[in-house]
Amino acid sequence: MKPNITVLPKTSNANDVRIVSPAEYKEVAACLAEAFKDDHLARYFIDVPDREHWTEEERWDLHVCIMEYITYAHCLKGLVTTIGDDYGCVALWMPPGKNMDDMLTIFRSGMWRLQYQLSNEGKRRFFTEFLPLLHDTKTKILGARDEESWYLVYIGTKVAARGKGYARKLITHITDIADSEGRACYLESSNDVNPIIYGKMGFEIKRKIHLQRAEEDIELDIMVREPKGERN
Repeated sequence: MKPNITVLPKTSNANDVRIVSPAEYKEVAACLAEAFKDDHLARYFIDVPDREHWTEEERWDLHVCIMEYITYAHCLKGLVTTIGDDYGCVALWMPPGKNMDDMLTIFRSGMWRLQYQLSNEGKRRFFTEFLPLLHDTKTKILGARDEESWYLVYIGTKVAARGKGYARKLITHITDIADSEGRACYLESSNDVNPIIYGKMGFEIKRKIHLQRAEEDIELDIMVREPKGERN
């Protein structure tokens, strides 16, 4: 069943949810790069022992590249939405039955460049630890529903756009669709505060997982939102 998504034009009101085109991937990635600038998970692949000599500018450039690759892959195979002036808040979703694991998407998005841009330790963390852990955990948690769920991969808000309810609007835009289709929504969170926020939107923690190659473990909350009944 094809998801029922309303495509809103670029000239829509800033407070409306709008679907982003591939041509806008740099603007979306810039929002995510700012939102996750100090996130310990985002820095997990950059702040590595074999890149101790790197400047903060070099680390930032790689951080932006990673966000651009991931964003463009979602523009090609997933769903990218935004709200607010100047891409104030953006969300990357992978709809039911979709993934970005095929070689064409990896090539077109630039993800293949990470094999050369990440250090040896960064590659171990990203390709050997992080990606398999997320894939295996999602499969175990959702089981037969894995291919039929909505997956919130990233959501981020610029500092200037926070406190306006934009993230909630981007999430409920899809959870309303998921409810109408009877589908679950899935996400991982690396922020201690986020589970409380997501919990108010119906998500529940199902498991905690850990990335363990750094000096301190990074904990991720795995959350699932079950489809709600018909609204009054």
